Amino acid sequence: MGTTVFGCCSFSYKRSHPQLLGSNGFSRTRACAQDGGERASDGILKRRAALVSGISLISSSVLGFSGEGLAVVKQGLLAGRIPGLSEPDEQGWRTYRRPDEKSGGHGVGWSPIIPYSFSIPQDWEEVPVSIADLGGTEIDLRFANSKQGRLFVIVAPVLRFADNLGDNAKLELIGPPDKVISAFGPEVIGENVEGKVLSTEVAEHSGRTYYQFELEPPHVLITATAAGNRLYLFNVTANGLQWKRHYKDLKKIAESFRVV
Repeated sequence: MGTTVFGCCSFSYKRSHPQLLGSNGFSRTRACAQDGGERASDGILKRRAALVSGISLISSSVLGFSGEGLAVVKQGLLAGRIPGLSEPDEQGWRTYRRPDEKSGGHGVGWSPIIPYSFSIPQDWEEVPVSIADLGGTEIDLRFANSKQGRLFVIVAPVLRFADNLGDNAKLELIGPPDKVISAFGPEVIGENVEGKVLSTEVAEHSGRTYYQFELEPPHVLITATAAGNRLYLFNVTANGLQWKRHYKDLKKIAESFRVV
């Protein structure tokens, strides 16, 4: 590598600046060679530094060292599971809470979405939301498990019902259960809900009213409530086999939904 740099620099000076050759020609060429060597050495050092940095980053993730590098690795490996999910409890269930900093205001002028939470078995995973999905941009979140079922959260404006509900709407003011499910059920199942509602329950948690519906077909559990200027629809669905095998867990998921 030294010979190549030396020859290149000597040729360049000889043709472009012949006056620089002579008594000082060798020293100028040697300086050029030294500069090239330094640049080459510098490049090698940079590559070594990058390699060491990469090894350090991997070591941090494997050995549990703290630092910004570890956070980057964790975010990459667990992108669908953080932030928002707790560690599994003794029964192997996790609690999801919508992060305060999560984006998604669902339209200009809308206030931030009030966080919500629910519980799921530990092997459920968050999946990407597409605006092409049924429900469009009002779908805020999706989770799924290939063996048990799926869930998704719709956050819709209460202005669909009335324009005088203010910024602290109550589910009771929006309407009774049959009005709510008739208006929003089609967004969940893609068709009219008439004749499909098997059961309806009304529950109250921390002063907030929740409507709980079971529909069939398709197999779906819907929990509805209101907060701020939005209606929240928490939907748990499954195919026939999943419904038969995991109904108890699916029901538990649906009943765990809370707006906090």
